[in-house]
Amino acid sequence: MIRVEGGHPLRGRVRAAGAKNAALPALLASLLTDQPVRLERIPRIADVETTIDLIHALGKRVDWKDGVAEVHGDGELWARAPRDPVQRMRASFIALGPLLARCGEAWMPLPGGCAIGPRPVDLHLYGLSRLGARIEFTDGLVYARARRLRGATVWLDYPSVGATEHLLLTGALAEGTTTIINPAREPEVVDLGRLLEQMGARVRWAADRVSIEGQPELGGACHDLLPDRIEAGTYLIAGVLTGGETTVTGVVPEHLQALVEKLKDAGASVELGEQEISARRGEALQAVDVTTWPYPGFPTDLQAPLMALLCCAEGESHVRETVFASRWGHVPPLQAMGASISIRDDTATIRGVKKLHGAEVVASDLRAGAALVLAALGAAGTTRIGGEEHLARGYESFLNKVTALGAKAWEET
Repeated sequence: MIRVEGGHPLRGRVRAAGAKNAALPALLASLLTDQPVRLERIPRIADVETTIDLIHALGKRVDWKDGVAEVHGDGELWARAPRDPVQRMRASFIALGPLLARCGEAWMPLPGGCAIGPRPVDLHLYGLSRLGARIEFTDGLVYARARRLRGATVWLDYPSVGATEHLLLTGALAEGTTTIINPAREPEVVDLGRLLEQMGARVRWAADRVSIEGQPELGGACHDLLPDRIEAGTYLIAGVLTGGETTVTGVVPEHLQALVEKLKDAGASVELGEQEISARRGEALQAVDVTTWPYPGFPTDLQAPLMALLCCAEGESHVRETVFASRWGHVPPLQAMGASISIRDDTATIRGVKKLHGAEVVASDLRAGAALVLAALGAAGTTRIGGEEHLARGYESFLNKVTALGAKAWEET
């Protein structure tokens, strides 16, 4: 359990870790080759540990120290993924395509992960079938087989990050060119494309599509991950929410433009440098309206942390969630802390209150956990937050970083 004493403004500088959502597909890209893959700026988080457990189980060796992970192929690749890591973390499912491409067949359990609503894998499987895979279901497993994968054009009804990454990874070893129409364009997806190019594939982006020219085999690579824009955004919101000022360094400001504009609309002062962003609270927080949307729109992963800030903004804010239908797990705990929030269909209405108060609450997922810590930092009194294991999935040394900025927060047994 996390205990937070509110009322202490956060001030100072903090460096962003490598992006969680770039680290996981980059690690799984190592399944595409027998050559060593060196990945730098890998964050020390639970989801990375789960991914490395999966890679070990599939026959690879991973050396991970001081933010650098080196993946080596010491033997035959195992085509059957174990249940535990896949059911712990949804991103593990995109190992199916690389295993299929390397082994000609693969078994993959249906994925688990955060409780934020339905996230079907139908787009993943549709894309693989377009490349020549035959898909069957048996005993809770997806079984895929293909004598030869061939490039094809795949239309995505929705710009799914996972499906786009899955098809890029699989297309890298397919015969010919795979073209994805309406792909996801998140920076982490683009970063995966850069890694695949270093490994020998050819990736081309256009206005409405991305194409990857597959190769008979891929080589090793050395790749430095991009910074985590969601972690960076969380610390910027924390500075504004608590009435302090935080500067996040080692970031790509362009990746956070949607958040920057909303913070300005809420009355914050935001300054952008070449590789850093600073944010501080203005005289009063103002209500804003937000709609989550695929990049470059406002990221769904920052919806919960921003809502924690809007709970104390003057006026009525509206937050519309268009990416994950049930991403409201943070709402009941915020209400327990005194927030005035109502939900109708895909929209939350937040009527600002003067101050939240401490309470005993439980985080239901990763971003809800971050939102509750932020709310507690700005609340009156002491808050105890259960479900702290969710934070460890995506934030490296979260409590250490906020306490270095002035927070009074620690873990209790």
